[in-house]
Amino acid sequence: MKLAEALIIKADIAKKYQSLKSRLAANVLIQEGNSPAEDPERLHAEAVAVLGELENLKGSIDIANARPQADGRSLNTLLAQRDTLTLRVKLLQDTLAATQKEPERYSVREIKWVATIPVAKLQKQQDDLSKQLRELNIRIQELNWKLDLD
Repeated sequence: MKLAEALIIKADIAKKYQSLKSRLAANVLIQEGNSPAEDPERLHAEAVAVLGELENLKGSIDIANARPQADGRSLNTLLAQRDTLTLRVKLLQDTLAATQKEPERYSVREIKWVATIPVAKLQKQQDDLSKQLRELNIRIQELNWKLDLD
């Protein structure tokens, strides 16, 4: 199985667990004299089994992510780099958004807002980092479809 397939299955298992958890919560307490729509003990056992599947799959994914690739870096290293780049892009976006205050002037005597940072320079940095992030995401996706789980 390829890593990308395992990631898709992992997401499906996580959704199944959330569904079982919700169904269990809806059936553990009922009005006296009524019957639950589903057997809570069976739902609990199924949820525990699904968590076991999730644990095994996550372990296999983690092992695959830790293996060094052709460039000597692991997928974990690339994922950490992606997380940091994402935060840097978001920081620049938030900073740039803060420079975009609508004027509140109705006369010459009212307050005028002026940016204290070089907006064009930050915009260029954001564009450059966004490009790096896109390229890194492409590289990660490529590896996801090439790597086999053990």
